[in-house]
Amino acid sequence: MSTPSTASCIILPLSDLPADFRRRALAWAAAFLHCAYFEPNGLAYPHGPFDHVLAVATEAATAAGSLAELRALAQPAPAPRPRCGFITYDTKNDIEALTSQNFTGFAWPQLHFFTPQTWLLWRADAVEIHGQTADILTQILAQTVPAGPTLQVPLLRPRLAKADYLRAVEAIREDILNGEVYELNLCQEFYAENVTLAPADVFWRLMETSPAPFAGFIRWHDHFLLCASPERFLAHRAPRIISQPIKGTIRRGTTLAEDEQQRQTLLHDEKERAENLMIVDLVRNDLARVAQTGTVRVPELFGLYPFRHLWQMISTVEADLRPDANLEDVLRATFPMGSMTGAPKIRAMQLIEHYENTRRGLYSGSIGYVWPDGEFEFNVVIRSLQYRQDTGYLSFQVGSAITYDSDPEREYAECLLKAKALLEVLGTVIQQA
Repeated sequence: MSTPSTASCIILPLSDLPADFRRRALAWAAAFLHCAYFEPNGLAYPHGPFDHVLAVATEAATAAGSLAELRALAQPAPAPRPRCGFITYDTKNDIEALTSQNFTGFAWPQLHFFTPQTWLLWRADAVEIHGQTADILTQILAQTVPAGPTLQVPLLRPRLAKADYLRAVEAIREDILNGEVYELNLCQEFYAENVTLAPADVFWRLMETSPAPFAGFIRWHDHFLLCASPERFLAHRAPRIISQPIKGTIRRGTTLAEDEQQRQTLLHDEKERAENLMIVDLVRNDLARVAQTGTVRVPELFGLYPFRHLWQMISTVEADLRPDANLEDVLRATFPMGSMTGAPKIRAMQLIEHYENTRRGLYSGSIGYVWPDGEFEFNVVIRSLQYRQDTGYLSFQVGSAITYDSDPEREYAECLLKAKALLEVLGTVIQQA
């Protein structure tokens, strides 16, 4: 973790703060039109989880809204403030000759990174308040965090009927047979309309149900993202860049013996290993475009890691970044992440637009932060709720990687498995067609 220096910094020992300080801080921050909270949930992860950061700004915040404007964020900055924000999946249209015409219930900007006025940084035994610090602690401690009201979320409707999803999987298998792609990540949306909920309260419910190392809460005006992601997209720890694609999923067992049996099943599943290896090769090729020659390496292949509901197969790809490569260069070489597209990436994205009927928005995009010294951390936005407070539109998307060996019913079941925690948090189910 980088250590920002600032003339205005208050250090608060955790022992002096109430046990619910995180919740009070987010309740305070969620009132700002620009809010970014990164929550590691105290979880261990290879190369570490998110830093624990909360950043806010007002309507007048200075922000980067394009890839070109991100260029400055990769350079060491004289200002001590981090930049925090998000990259939507549709940023692909600026990187490649692609378009998106499908339905969307959201109006996220394509990319948005703001400079916080105030940000909090959690250390092992203290919280630091940086930037504008006057009265901030008083405002946070004044927050009350009552138990949230019982959620009343209607049945979620599929944007893509199950029968249509199954037909799409078969069509993709045919595309693979014809040499169009080797693998394609097919996603589907489940949604409800006219929903009223308290985003911060639902976020904590999600953390209780599905704690994750790359979780986060984003507010951009009336748009909210509540994210429980287990996946790192990219980290920069000079001179290294690190990517850790997830491909391979199986449910946890209900007993120790069954859980170990499930782990072994995933470890030896040839289809899941093949999916993972294909994406590792894609990531290696992506990183090579901005890496020093000969430095791309795979220190861990097919690692198995337990989460609350799932075992996941995670591989690690590293490289030494070229000294002349900046953040814009890195994103143009690597975004979107291969684990959410397929291979080869451009053709996969073209077919995704054809087979899916919803624009992904922030799903399959990334949230993260850039420190003043140019180091950065970005996740993969999966296992997430998107919500528009002004319209009441609530949505989540789930997907799976389709290969020629895919069984359509099994792929659909994997989507529902990934949706389990989100449905549990919302207290609802999917309306069957």
